[in-house]
Amino acid sequence: MICDIIKCNIKNKATMMITTKLSIQDKLPLTCTRTGTCCHGKLVLLNPWELVRLAKEKKNTPREFRDLYCEFGGIRLRFDGKVGWKEQQACSQYVDNFGCSVHLGRPLSCRLYPLGRQIQSEEVHYIYQGNEFPCLEGCPEVSGLPHLSVGEYLKGQITDKFEKAQDEYLELMQNLADIAFVLLLETGLAESGDKETLPLWRKMGNELPEVLADRIGQEWMDCLMLSEISDDLEDPISFARKHNDLLQIKAQEKFGALQTNQELHEASVLIMGVALHLARGIGANPKILAEHWIDTAKNHGALE
Repeated sequence: MICDIIKCNIKNKATMMITTKLSIQDKLPLTCTRTGTCCHGKLVLLNPWELVRLAKEKKNTPREFRDLYCEFGGIRLRFDGKVGWKEQQACSQYVDNFGCSVHLGRPLSCRLYPLGRQIQSEEVHYIYQGNEFPCLEGCPEVSGLPHLSVGEYLKGQITDKFEKAQDEYLELMQNLADIAFVLLLETGLAESGDKETLPLWRKMGNELPEVLADRIGQEWMDCLMLSEISDDLEDPISFARKHNDLLQIKAQEKFGALQTNQELHEASVLIMGVALHLARGIGANPKILAEHWIDTAKNHGALE
């Protein structure tokens, strides 16, 4: 049900529409100069496994790290550090004249930069935004350093586990959306003539992340981003699947005994909101997903 999703791509606040698609063999100026320009004015999104990894590296609990250094319930790192390159603020984890304070725990966004990762028809592609290689603006000296193939760069950045985590959380996101579908389509809610649920799905797909986080509420935000799984940090697949199980149990406890159409409507909206919020955290477009899921629900009898 998911197509053309760009996952975990650090990008400038002004979104570029042009992307350059790469092969694993393509050689680029990917040797880092360690000047830190890429740690200013960017957007770094997080999935729950990455949040736990960052907290461990920082020697915080996940809750402490989220509350101190993240926005929107934990799906994005704060960039509230010292003003630097191009008068932009640094990442909250960047230390001037030192670098990243959590380098070993850095998320996939940082490991990939300046590359992005795109899935089309279940095939993974690596890309960069724009016609010109992004590093050339902030670090033009990279052109004189050794070039690396995309494959060599990914191996050196140890992206494998982090890419697996992204893919597992895509599955988890879909599983959450499926709960919203069940509540709408398999309980009699859609058959009752309900026309309130799908417009709210659409509204949430267009909401700002801080608005959606408030709508979801602290209880579900904590369940989404603070999984309380203390093991399996080296196995993101196992971690994400345990997290999925916990969320499924939570949903069963909260929604298993609902009786009225109003309760079912509210539950479907809530859990779809959780799915869309996680979608943003893993780099998907919540507006596109909401429209796709609305079309799917309408094809199965839901009304708008």
